[in-house]
Amino acid sequence: MAVYLGVDVGSVSTNIAVVDEAGAVLDTVYLRTQGRPVAAIQQALRQVRERYPRLAVAGVGTTGSGRHLAGVVLGADSVKNEITAHAVAAMHIVPDVRTVLEIGGQDSKIIIIRDGVVTDFAMNTVCAAGTGSFLDQQAARLGIPIDDFGRRALESTSPVRVAGRCAVFAESDMIHKQQTGHQIADIIGGLCQALVRNYLNNVGKGKPIDSPVVFQGGVAANAGMRRAFEQTLGCPVVVPAHYGVMGAVGAALLAREQVDSGPTAFRGFDLVDYSFRTAGFECDGCPNICEVVEIKLEEEVIARWGDRCGKWTNSVAM
Repeated sequence: MAVYLGVDVGSVSTNIAVVDEAGAVLDTVYLRTQGRPVAAIQQALRQVRERYPRLAVAGVGTTGSGRHLAGVVLGADSVKNEITAHAVAAMHIVPDVRTVLEIGGQDSKIIIIRDGVVTDFAMNTVCAAGTGSFLDQQAARLGIPIDDFGRRALESTSPVRVAGRCAVFAESDMIHKQQTGHQIADIIGGLCQALVRNYLNNVGKGKPIDSPVVFQGGVAANAGMRRAFEQTLGCPVVVPAHYGVMGAVGAALLAREQVDSGPTAFRGFDLVDYSFRTAGFECDGCPNICEVVEIKLEEEVIARWGDRCGKWTNSVAM
């Protein structure tokens, strides 16, 4: 069975989606990156190989903040940014989608789609309020498992108003609400509403948010956030079955388009046993003093990047 692999390497998680020739998602892997993207990629691939020992990979695509590194390590056929990958995945699941809301571990984005074409997008810039890492932190502070966070938000009957424009202010306001005796469910419900307001006023500011709306990314698991979006937008919000790995799904679909029955550059599952090492050096060839990143497979340099002139990038085959 020929399949396509999509690999999404982010700051918080590394995800793999296994997609068949018809575009159906056969399996997914979700792992914490933990600051070691290459090790996370190898571990995820090892899980795929153990589940499907006779898998024939026809193509591989990468996305996420670590997409270039992942592309070099894997031998990817397609390396695309997160906007493209998430848009392709959303349109595959909901063909007439017009708005994609995506909130991940440390970033969030909005994608506007019209007639199957991305017409506008935006990402958060400096504040992590509303992202998965912030919600994880608040759940831990309240002593509530993150898996129960959304359910507790749905129990709220009178959500309190929480300042959500800044992660620091939001936490301070929550503590104040606790000290004044408000119920935890109402505080969590108010937090979800505040984070939705913050998202729409910053990431979604000035964007035409029309239905159908698709909500993806790890935070889409939070039913309280979904309800807050629906209440604020006044329309249903679709959460796909594979909401947490939609970037990987999109990357796999893009690889399918890229390869189109041609040979794949995938290094094979044996790469889980390879030794990859990342190093860097400063080039003093001109006043720019570029920091060049160097990737080694065993002792062979397989990629370099970071120089402005291309002197080092072009010295190895990418």
